[in-house]
Amino acid sequence: MPHPLFTPYLLKGLPVKNRIVFPPVVCFGYALEDGIVTAKNVDHYRQTAAGGAGIIITEATAVLSDGRLAPFQLGIWSDAHIPGMSTIASLVKKENAISLLQIHHAGLLTNEHVSTTAKAPSADEKNPRSAELTVAEIIEIREAFINAAERAKKAGFQGVELHGAHGYLLNQFASSLFNHRTDEYGGNMEKNLKLATDIIHGIRQRCGEDFIIGYRLGANSPALEDGTIIAKHLEKAGVDLLHVSHGGSLLNLPRPPKGFDYNWIVYSGTVIKTTVSIPVIVVNEIKTQERAAWLIENNHADFTALGRPQLADPNWVNHVLNNEKINLCHQCKPKCRWFEAGALCPARKK
Repeated sequence: MPHPLFTPYLLKGLPVKNRIVFPPVVCFGYALEDGIVTAKNVDHYRQTAAGGAGIIITEATAVLSDGRLAPFQLGIWSDAHIPGMSTIASLVKKENAISLLQIHHAGLLTNEHVSTTAKAPSADEKNPRSAELTVAEIIEIREAFINAAERAKKAGFQGVELHGAHGYLLNQFASSLFNHRTDEYGGNMEKNLKLATDIIHGIRQRCGEDFIIGYRLGANSPALEDGTIIAKHLEKAGVDLLHVSHGGSLLNLPRPPKGFDYNWIVYSGTVIKTTVSIPVIVVNEIKTQERAAWLIENNHADFTALGRPQLADPNWVNHVLNNEKINLCHQCKPKCRWFEAGALCPARKK
């Protein structure tokens, strides 16, 4: 019987060699303020691609320069970004993996060093920098996402992942915790999802039927019940792949049932999988091949994303496949050293 993690999958007619995803993990301090790919980014994705994952999602990449989460964030708001992104896409293609580019706008979480204001569906009284987007500005953002997807296609990516989780802009629109609008972009779930829907339709029209449209979904937006509704709406709108994570809030966290030995984020992904027919990626603290395989083998997910294990050991997938020793993540406390700077990860030091 084949190993559950190494059974192939057909995604929009494209063969995926295994069920392991390298998720979009920001490389802190790698990119420069112009958002253009650097040699450090290239080397990181060269190692990542060679490591063996079936799907590689390039880190959150800004669709507008004034919507970045940090000054060093990669960008796709200009044609000048295409050559560097093309290098990454070609590295992934060379290793026979599916390449997706995660496209992103931070919204309320826009860094103060890139914009004096943080534009969002609604102003946040706790954030003095926040300001409500006008309809004209929303349309500008819609077009920025669509243009970003078109640039990703020109660069050679086989698809994009819209970042609709972690409290960023699309997540803010989807959640009633952040979206208090009463116009066509807020007031009920359909209106809350209008921006995302319009982006999805625009990408499909511009990039074609074969282009993969993924969506990183905030499951608790604001509760899991809402997440399941959002998932079904996204499937109907034309999303091909869901990557289930958290919704930027610690409120209304679902409780996994007794005997389910994974956290609430993974549990949310397994629940959402039961409500849609498109493939679902689950993520967060899965860590080992045994835990990843169990989820696939028991049909709780179609793919498992393992971030820190593959950061600690870029050859994690190949080592699992060949039954070789894995360079384990050190589980650094109080927080992962990678997220301070990739060079600080003790597991990567020779």
